Amino acid sequence: QVQVVESGGGLVQSGGSLKLSCEVSGRTLSAYDIGWYRQAPGKEREYLARLWDNGLTQYEDAVKGRFTIFRGTTKNVVYLQMNNLKPEGAAVYYCEYISGPGGSWGQGTQVPVSS
Repeated sequence: QVQVVESGGGLVQSGGSLKLSCEVSGRTLSAYDIGWYRQAPGKEREYLARLWDNGLTQYEDAVKGRFTIFRGTTKNVVYLQMNNLKPEGAAVYYCEYISGPGGSWGQGTQVPVSS
């Protein structure tokens, strides 16, 4: 079983920056990808970015150039650096551990954005 824990959420002003963390633990495979998503109240979960095990990254157009997904010094921690946050970015942010057999989700971390 794989555990996923997001952290780093908190109130941020519109135009501000925040760095979220995603830590995976447990029975992880040697190779896996990490995805970041967010879900605003009353809306569907939205894909933001993905970090492949080989280091490649992909971003949804709405956050490209403002968000960066990257690994820390240890493989099991992945960050999402968010710059120039917009009011519509207020949401619960989720991390997904992605592997061949299936994935695991964390409980999310809330990011309110004040305008």
